Amino acid sequence: MAKQQLMIAFATLLLLSSSLAFANAGEDQSSSPPPPPPAEKQKKINVVVEGMVYCQSCKYYGTWSLTDAKPIPSAKVSVTCKNHKNIVTFYKIFVTDEGGYFYAPLDGYKMDDYVLDHPLHSCEVRLVASPLPTCNSPTNINYGLNGASLRYENKRIFGSNYEAVIYAAGPLAFRPGYCPSS
Repeated sequence: MAKQQLMIAFATLLLLSSSLAFANAGEDQSSSPPPPPPAEKQKKINVVVEGMVYCQSCKYYGTWSLTDAKPIPSAKVSVTCKNHKNIVTFYKIFVTDEGGYFYAPLDGYKMDDYVLDHPLHSCEVRLVASPLPTCNSPTNINYGLNGASLRYENKRIFGSNYEAVIYAAGPLAFRPGYCPSS
């Protein structure tokens, strides 16, 4: 019987010393936490709007047709974004290149609510000015006066730490101020 009591006492001491070792190990870890894992570079996702600006042919005056339309270099368009409270959160004017194409990165554009403030819902493109004195009356083709909505066309540009999601608007058009009757 003395042997059994000795074995139980020995087992208890062994169990107690093991649990103290684990407790001390836990305290050591909490007093000096392991270093954080290396910070990964977060990929920046930019929003871009692209489109074309044309001069509508007098032949199609009063329609939405862009048949025989010519691109307008240096035309100005604006991109306006409003949040879900209808407050303007982004506004900038962009100029078309020599082919009438505009590429508008929305640098500084922020979404407070991913669904309600998403560019597809909150941003519009409008005609601002044409440099052509013979073609400077804005039309509402594709809502260039009222505000052209953005379209997602599954177009993206990828870089090592960069991604651009590209939306399209338009095409938009100015028309001549005077068209002779045919």
